[in-house]
Amino acid sequence: MHNHFNTVLIVGLGDLGAELAKRLQVAGLHVVGVRRSISNADNSIQVINADVTQPASLNVLENVKPDIVIYCVAASGQSDAEYKAAYVDGLRNVLATQHNNAQLKHVFFVSSTRVYGQEVDGLLDESIPAIPADFGGERLLEAEGLLAGVQCGASALRLSGIYGPGRLRMINLAKSAASWPRQNSWSNRIHRDDAAAFMVFLCQQVLAKQPLHDCYIVTDSKPVPQYDVLSWIAEATHNNQAAPLAPDGGKRLSNQRMLATGFKLQYPDYQAGYGALLAQLYTQVN
Repeated sequence: MHNHFNTVLIVGLGDLGAELAKRLQVAGLHVVGVRRSISNADNSIQVINADVTQPASLNVLENVKPDIVIYCVAASGQSDAEYKAAYVDGLRNVLATQHNNAQLKHVFFVSSTRVYGQEVDGLLDESIPAIPADFGGERLLEAEGLLAGVQCGASALRLSGIYGPGRLRMINLAKSAASWPRQNSWSNRIHRDDAAAFMVFLCQQVLAKQPLHDCYIVTDSKPVPQYDVLSWIAEATHNNQAAPLAPDGGKRLSNQRMLATGFKLQYPDYQAGYGALLAQLYTQVN
């Protein structure tokens, strides 16, 4: 028996990273988190204070020797410089700390479906090359490219629009039709809890020595025109708004590769996910 605990290093303990850390611990894995600020971090998790854009602050990571690294930082703003610093330079800096880690089995980079700038008629899946249409997509794709240099397995996880507790943009938009987006484009989403659960599932696959793809689109099973989502929420909250329903622009993403792993979504569509969120909000109000 080797007494090595399987360790997962999570770089970036935001909303998604913190939920992921909790779930990995429940699954029996040892979690080490990295975050810039100490702030109200969960005490049950070993946290290292470091900044991915400051390589000297990351030297301590050389001693962690994780089996799996999950890089899920968020850029500090919407500029090319901030995207380059957080995703490209930051990931490169973290990977540099793991050159001598013989234990490392897999690196996951949490990317975004923003890498797909193109609009296609059919369902867009991983077999279609990503063509970014803005600096954000370009920087994320550049960061994904760094995974090719990793000595172990590596996967880019391209998450669509995350929603869930505290992420209520659509619910707030639905309150008034005047604030709806001008364009009824196709929309794709993933509940934060499903995103975290899928990452736990993939970690377990790695530790069970199951082969993984180098890229997964992480999204639910129902791409839908955004007016459909807004109309449904408006009706569920008794803010009835009539809206034109013909979708215009955008893209529809396929989650077939994600589901082919055997993973089961808790919220396979927006109605399941937003229904649960609205029920939760109503309990808090009453």
